[in-house]
Amino acid sequence: MPRKITGGVFLSLDGVMQAPGGPTEDYTGGFEEGGWVFKLWDDEVGETIGSLFDGEYDLLLGRRTYDIFAAYWPYVEGDNKPMSEAFGRAGKHVLTRGDRPLPWENSHHLSGIEDVAKLKQTDGPNLVIQGSSTIYPDLLAAGLIDELILMTYPVLLGSGKRLFGDGIAVETLELIGHRVTAKGTVITTYRPGGALPPYPPEGPIPATSDREIERQALMKAGRW
Repeated sequence: MPRKITGGVFLSLDGVMQAPGGPTEDYTGGFEEGGWVFKLWDDEVGETIGSLFDGEYDLLLGRRTYDIFAAYWPYVEGDNKPMSEAFGRAGKHVLTRGDRPLPWENSHHLSGIEDVAKLKQTDGPNLVIQGSSTIYPDLLAAGLIDELILMTYPVLLGSGKRLFGDGIAVETLELIGHRVTAKGTVITTYRPGGALPPYPPEGPIPATSDREIERQALMKAGRW
């Protein structure tokens, strides 16, 4: 039976997913709002994260998120020690074009989407994506993601790395679950819904006036 791939994403209302965990996590591009998730944290988000990492799982990560995790989680003590140990036991499958070493225990290199597709067909725990904004376009285009859990916070960050940026394939998503937390975070679960239907079904809408014909001509010429 194929492994299931689930993406769990902290998202701002304007689509930013960069550095939710802390100010030094990822300030590339001049991003100044690192740690924004914990400024608005509530227990219901914690419950969602707990269910995402309940039982056995492996991690599917991009290289930068792997580097962030590998420099933090193996050294955690105190209340978060159980999560540190669980991440250590889990397989870390890293989708990267580079060949730099992966020093964290149980880490494995994936050189392309084909490798992810092969991994998905092997026996083993389901795969959870954290962070890793750059790997979503290709995974979605290849139909490899089974579920997206979006935790959309009521905040506008203005700039930063986005989940649905350039390169995302056109497709629909089917909503299979949702809840709103006391602090206004919207937690939605989607699975792929197939291609976007044509519009309108009966064919192109004819121009309704000479002015509309002129407007469309200007738009086609790049002068509108």
